[in-house]
Amino acid sequence: MSSASGDQPRRPAVFFDRDGVLNRDIGYLFESHRLIWIDGAREAVKAVNDRGYFAFVVTNQSGVARGLYEEVHIQQLHEWMAAELGKIGAHIDAFEYCPFHPEGTVERYGQVSHRRKPAPGMINDLLARFPVDVERSFLVGDQPTDLEAARAAGLKGYLFPGSNLEQFLRPLLRRD
Repeated sequence: MSSASGDQPRRPAVFFDRDGVLNRDIGYLFESHRLIWIDGAREAVKAVNDRGYFAFVVTNQSGVARGLYEEVHIQQLHEWMAAELGKIGAHIDAFEYCPFHPEGTVERYGQVSHRRKPAPGMINDLLARFPVDVERSFLVGDQPTDLEAARAAGLKGYLFPGSNLEQFLRPLLRRD
């Protein structure tokens, strides 16, 4: 694990929401054969990598709290996504997810969490683990709660309107 110690150069980061940004939001996705990449999503991650930015995923996964799937299924899907990205030379530096929801039916996960967006916990945890240049970093999400989490963590946030993620992202990468 990386440490945000002062001897490491700070790098900008792009924080991606998952469902609705990297892949189509079909509701409670946990099976790789159901994942449909957003147009330009893999290329957008590669563009982030090529510019020397960290690439992070921060995703609420209340399906765990609702008993629809388990954490191991999220981890398997993220491993599959990583392998698919690797086929074009792209990578995610860290996948973060929140399995909690206050109305969850699985007792262990039915709670409020500082990691569930719009709270900034997942972002703050990544900022503590990696030497991120916050000023030059931003989040791309598809919901107002994503932007609220970014603001609460001191990041700029951009609302992805759908269509092609690479085309949306490239002008944002040029701003630093």
